[in-house]
Amino acid sequence: MDLIKVSQEPIDVNKLTDWLSQLPQDGAIVTFMGKVRSIEKYTISLFLEHYAGMTEKVLVNIIAQARERWQLSRVAIIHRVGKINVNEQIVFVGVSSAHRADSFAATEFIMDILKNEAPFWKKERTTDGDIWVDAKKSDADALKKWY
Repeated sequence: MDLIKVSQEPIDVNKLTDWLSQLPQDGAIVTFMGKVRSIEKYTISLFLEHYAGMTEKVLVNIIAQARERWQLSRVAIIHRVGKINVNEQIVFVGVSSAHRADSFAATEFIMDILKNEAPFWKKERTTDGDIWVDAKKSDADALKKWY
């Protein structure tokens, strides 16, 4: 049971947590919520673009990889696109399973793979103007522990 959504709508964390919590055999629910932050230059907002259809296929594949490694019940990946202001949520990953080790590992894995493989392009609006955000070396380095 997977929930994948890419949209401009705000993320309803409570609704997603309720969905993850519905199965009585699951003793562990782990969630990650990322938000737009302001660092170095004063960030006003991000604008995210994606390739509709392709992005969702990549997210389906990421969940499939996680399911091959761990015993998971429910998995949710929600990612926003469009204009997202500082301090607003940009991504939500949630995993339910019988045991916490599987949920923790799968959530970290999903985020690490998502940051490297999902086709999202970010433009940062700062007080100094707009700039496209490059991939971070630290995100690429995070993949090393999984492959």
